[in-house]
Amino acid sequence: MHHFYETRVRGMVMSEQDGGIIALLQINPTVGDLTGNAQRLEHFIQTATAHGAVACVSTELAICGYPPRDLLMQASFVELAQQAALSLNVDIPSLIGTPTIPESERAKPGNGVALIGNEAPVKIVARKQLLPTYDVFDEARYFDSDDRPGIARTLSGPLELGVTVCEDAWQVAGETPSEYDADPIEQLAEWGRQGVNLDATVNLSASPYHSNKIQTRLHVARTAAKTLGHPFLLCNQIGGNDDLLFDGRSLAAWPTGDVVVAPSWKEGILLVDINNLESASWISMDSSQGEITHYAPHETGEEQNQVLDELADAVVLGLRDYCQKSGIQRIVLGLSGGIDSAVAACVAAEAVGPENVLGISMPSRFSSQHSIDDAKYTAEALGMEYASISIDDHHSGLEKQLAEMLDQGANVAQENIQARLRGILVMAHANAQGRMAIATGNKSELAQGYCTLYGDMAGGYTPLGDVYKMDVYGLAEVFNQRAQSNGKSPPVNESTMTKPPSAELAPDQRDDDTLPPYEMLDGILKLHIEQGLGAEEIAEHGYDHSTVVTVLQRLEANEHKRWQMAPAPRVSSRAFGQGWRHPLASKHDWRR
Repeated sequence: MHHFYETRVRGMVMSEQDGGIIALLQINPTVGDLTGNAQRLEHFIQTATAHGAVACVSTELAICGYPPRDLLMQASFVELAQQAALSLNVDIPSLIGTPTIPESERAKPGNGVALIGNEAPVKIVARKQLLPTYDVFDEARYFDSDDRPGIARTLSGPLELGVTVCEDAWQVAGETPSEYDADPIEQLAEWGRQGVNLDATVNLSASPYHSNKIQTRLHVARTAAKTLGHPFLLCNQIGGNDDLLFDGRSLAAWPTGDVVVAPSWKEGILLVDINNLESASWISMDSSQGEITHYAPHETGEEQNQVLDELADAVVLGLRDYCQKSGIQRIVLGLSGGIDSAVAACVAAEAVGPENVLGISMPSRFSSQHSIDDAKYTAEALGMEYASISIDDHHSGLEKQLAEMLDQGANVAQENIQARLRGILVMAHANAQGRMAIATGNKSELAQGYCTLYGDMAGGYTPLGDVYKMDVYGLAEVFNQRAQSNGKSPPVNESTMTKPPSAELAPDQRDDDTLPPYEMLDGILKLHIEQGLGAEEIAEHGYDHSTVVTVLQRLEANEHKRWQMAPAPRVSSRAFGQGWRHPLASKHDWRR
């Protein structure tokens, strides 16, 4: 006896000319906006129908956006979401990701899939089986898991689809951190061996982005298609929701290993004829263009030289969506003349338009003239608004008031007065002008506490908060190239790129007075944060053991700052945020 969900749906008649064209709806939903997301889905489905699709597949929880977090703990929200999904007005069979109403009073909702269509007895056809509870995921908090995948059958054509949700497809490829009790892809394959003949299996996904994630997805898709013996189609969300980014790149894989992949960071529809790989096409649903990528068997994802371009797109989209989905139109930031604030300004200008960005230079007596000039240059090259406000009078006044305390040798207190004065000025402009302040720190500095609470950390968002220092220089090159390709001046000039990094809070101060060179620091941090290596293991990679210990001790000592940092878009495999859950008060011997 086969154990699966089954719904028969009356949809469009599928002729031989139509083929088996399935539309993957790569949408950018706003979390919680049930009405707006429903309208978006209907528009996408109407467009797909007009282009010959006989069925549509949305992303995971498309009706409410992913991740909805604790909204799922409100029973009324789940009910409204499911109702919105089942009430979509569409003409062809469509699989829509939605939270589902609990099956009993003490049960949790399901992470489900609704099958709807013209004159169809709409039903829930699948619920997610594998609920990730690692890294940025905590789905067991919100959902009950199912014990089987779904199968969706259309009444008016020989189209039968296996239905899975995101993580359900990853177990078969060994890409989950631990073994689950079930493997939905293997279950579907077993049903196939028992005579359940499927045309394809689809996967509704909200797979968060991090650098080089496409390699993993290609492996998952190829493994699933080979295991199933038929095409495997994955529809992935795009956009930024809080600190998580979704790059899209919906794809279709064949058992041969051939894969077609939709563009990244773009909203649109991937049309896939499951009988003809070469006929796949892309419909852009926004003003941007994009091309489908074809990967032959064993071919991997993007080349290394594409990684920084991808990173730039990621941080721009993260800030853009955070602003658009929060109703924020204008931004303000401090411009120091250093590399971080210059690149943060580039991100802001591309995200919301340079006319909506204000950069403020706030020199003190320790600021070099070249830094003042560099800050102005960046603002003018980007075409953003610029202001220069000296903090010297305020700085001197506070030093006089705090002279007795500062005379006790409190060097850090003396330095941080300047950073906090700048924070006051930036936030004053934010409050008075209806802007959001952004913090300009990078991951390397945040890891070492090389930042000031209520000073340069002040702001509503930290666009470079998951970007290592050396990658900030790489991003500067990307933004310079983009400007020059458009006939404009590079916004990050040679002086900013080549001067020794400095906070300029004391005479002749340099970052490497207290930190290792950033090339070394970034290497140590990556091995520890992203690979989980301890001091001795890191030292085996050629780093001085005492330097490693100092870096790790400083990392631990500054956890309290990272708990208070503004959200940052996740672009690495492990970012400070949901996936980083270190204790505030702890004591560990990092020498071992």
